[in-house]
Amino acid sequence: MLVNLGYGAVFITALLCLYSIGAAVYGVQRKQAVWVDSARNAMLLIFPLLSLAALSLVIQLVTSHFEVAFVAEVTSRAMPTYLKATAWWGGQAGSLLFWAWLMSAFTSAVTLRKWERDREFLPWVIVVGMVTLGFFLFLILAFENPFARLWALPSGRVEAHMFAPQGATLFIPRDGNGLNPLLRHPGMIIHPPMLYLGFVAFVIPYAFAIAALITGRTDDRWIRLTRRWALWAWLFLSLGLILGARWAYDVLGWGGYWGWDPVEISAFMPWLSGTAFVHSVMIQEKRGMLKHWNMILIITTYALVIFGTFLTRSGVLSSVHAFAQSEIGPAFFLFIGLTFLASMSLLFWRWNSLKANNQMTSFLSREALFMLNNVVFMGILVICFWGVIFPLISELVTGQKVTVGPPFYERATAPLFVVMLLLMGIAPLSAWRHSTAKTLGRAMWKPFVVSLLAPILAFAGGIRLWAALLTFWLAAFVAAVTLYEFWRGAQARSRRHAEPLPVALWKLAGRNRRRYGGYLIHLGVVLMSIGIIGIEVFQTETQRTIPQGGEITLGAYTMKYDSLAIFDTADNRNAARAVVSVYKNGEYVGELHPRRDFFYDSQQSMTIPGVRSTWEDDFYVLLVDWLPVTAEGATFKVFHNPLVNWVWFGGLVFILGTLVAAWPERETESAAVTAWQPGGVHATGD
Repeated sequence: MLVNLGYGAVFITALLCLYSIGAAVYGVQRKQAVWVDSARNAMLLIFPLLSLAALSLVIQLVTSHFEVAFVAEVTSRAMPTYLKATAWWGGQAGSLLFWAWLMSAFTSAVTLRKWERDREFLPWVIVVGMVTLGFFLFLILAFENPFARLWALPSGRVEAHMFAPQGATLFIPRDGNGLNPLLRHPGMIIHPPMLYLGFVAFVIPYAFAIAALITGRTDDRWIRLTRRWALWAWLFLSLGLILGARWAYDVLGWGGYWGWDPVEISAFMPWLSGTAFVHSVMIQEKRGMLKHWNMILIITTYALVIFGTFLTRSGVLSSVHAFAQSEIGPAFFLFIGLTFLASMSLLFWRWNSLKANNQMTSFLSREALFMLNNVVFMGILVICFWGVIFPLISELVTGQKVTVGPPFYERATAPLFVVMLLLMGIAPLSAWRHSTAKTLGRAMWKPFVVSLLAPILAFAGGIRLWAALLTFWLAAFVAAVTLYEFWRGAQARSRRHAEPLPVALWKLAGRNRRRYGGYLIHLGVVLMSIGIIGIEVFQTETQRTIPQGGEITLGAYTMKYDSLAIFDTADNRNAARAVVSVYKNGEYVGELHPRRDFFYDSQQSMTIPGVRSTWEDDFYVLLVDWLPVTAEGATFKVFHNPLVNWVWFGGLVFILGTLVAAWPERETESAAVTAWQPGGVHATGD
């Protein structure tokens, strides 16, 4: 019954999508608002229906309905209940339903707003939202049905079908395969949902942009309506990337947090174009410029959202994240191509009506630095896109899939990240319309002098690599400028209102959340960059096989192999757990327990490192291999990761700043806009 209920809800939802599209278009053509309202009401039914389908699937996962192919694929009896529930997005079919469910929630939410002032946008927002949702429902019904059951055919084979083939009987396995061990991590409970929330939320600004092109509304109204959606989408996507980095650090066992994996990059690319978008729209709001560019950016972001989902779900690229290859790849490719061509055609149709109201007047003005910031983000995006599609192109041309490794990305993008940091320090001190080198120099000389302390102290501490000294200086420069802006604004308010400095800062930030939330984001980027410099430049590693009682030395650390225990656990896995003692500069600092777990249900293993963490560094130990009979020797891989925890602390500050910046302010729509750019340029609404 649950299976039929879930499948029926998805099928009815697909019909409602088609009806909403048809009713909205018919209502516009006939100029009959009643049809548009009918389309809106039909769309509001979609979220409850897909929630019913989702609840049905989750109940089947939790209660071990192994006659359902998806349930047998991703769960087992030994798995805890919370992992069974979150296995919903742990496999291909379930993740598509999860994407569709989130999309239905966002489209329903956006149609609940008051539309009196923007009635002409409504039908086209419905159409774009329903076309996107309808595509994912089509994939579910045609290719990846999470409600398909297992049937034993007369030939003896077992196949997954929604309805019984002729002569087949229902097949119920004793147990399921269980979730991939790599996904059995607390971070996986919220990492995919955050990424999906970011993906889906960016569909809303895209829908309004397409509505603006179709209706000919060339002002910035569509941007003002979707500003908050874009910020929250950017927040969710940022949080998803940070959580994914932490998951990789804890589970994948390479001693790092970012391996330039194709699916990592597929989530990073829409973040890059989305970041450029939330920078660039401020110029259109403030100066009436870059209207074409903003349309291109949001169309690109939407295409990259679908492209990222395509890479993950189609299996066309080798990745630790990607699911097995399936038949949905061509459908994804066709949808991406058609929507991108249709969007760009609309843009070219309206090209002449999107002319700028003003012109760039100074290369050092705030809007010019905005644009340069965009160029940097898009440059990184182009490098990432080329690296991701190169294996596909090489296979098409030569018949062999040639992959692009981390050295390519690191060497190609490093100069652009340096320029990005430099702009973060300079841009907040520039002015709208016109700025000169003299005025900028007068504004930045104090932070510049303070920032020189960082490379001087680093040099005195024994660091001689010029790249590390340069990035330490850039991070210090951005931090000095940001703190200087906090101090300058608070001091001005304190004098004006006779308030204590802390009170003045609190009230100032409360009245200008976008600006000062953005400054917090700056500080988060600075802290993260310190951690990135530490692990990218100063990380060391070694691997050795040692007997019990043997030692491995790496820098100031010495690790002694004490013992190894191999045992079965209550949750149906075999664990090999080593005990190692760690000494720093000859002093005992603790005991670590690196291990390897083998899961009987999925017949896969997972490596769990032992990590000693401080603000200064991580000592990171992996159990690579051992002699199972005598347990006299074991192979360990050891990493020393300086400053890596600043990445996670900076990520928390980064997310906090984004929450502050995206939090609603008490202001009227006609009030002056405070311009905010995450990780880049900020502008007061003066």
